[in-house]
Amino acid sequence: MAEQPRDVFRLSRDWLSVQEVVDSVSSCSCGAISMFIGTTREDQVDGRKVVGLEYEAYEPMVQSEFSKLCGGMRTRWPGLLHVSIHHRLGWVKVGEASVVMAISSPHRQDGQQAIQYGVTQLKANIPIWKKEVYDTQEASWKENTECRWSQRGADVSPDSEP
Repeated sequence: MAEQPRDVFRLSRDWLSVQEVVDSVSSCSCGAISMFIGTTREDQVDGRKVVGLEYEAYEPMVQSEFSKLCGGMRTRWPGLLHVSIHHRLGWVKVGEASVVMAISSPHRQDGQQAIQYGVTQLKANIPIWKKEVYDTQEASWKENTECRWSQRGADVSPDSEP
């Protein structure tokens, strides 16, 4: 009996386990697990050092957008078996993972292409926002250039009114 495809999306306020994400897509029928780990980087913005990021999400909409994301990947790469994305919410200090994505597939090419597509679509369509926090105790909401809301010039902060 063939293994059924599985899509897993998890929002967490806790540290992300890369091994847990790998285990969630592992399959004896696949020869590849492709991954992306997005980490919070130390950056300089206008002379201020980034010390961490704070993430918020519109949780009621996240799961439906994730389902659309997986559907798009499966349409383009029908051979994908399992897809798993874990994303942090709340405070994420420099050096920690903000997002971990893994995809299992029989061969590496489909999984690697799907990872690239998945990360781009995640940033463009999943309603998760990030705020940079600086060593000056100041903070600033950041837009992803891929985000469809920013392309319309709308206020994308989670505090804005619809």
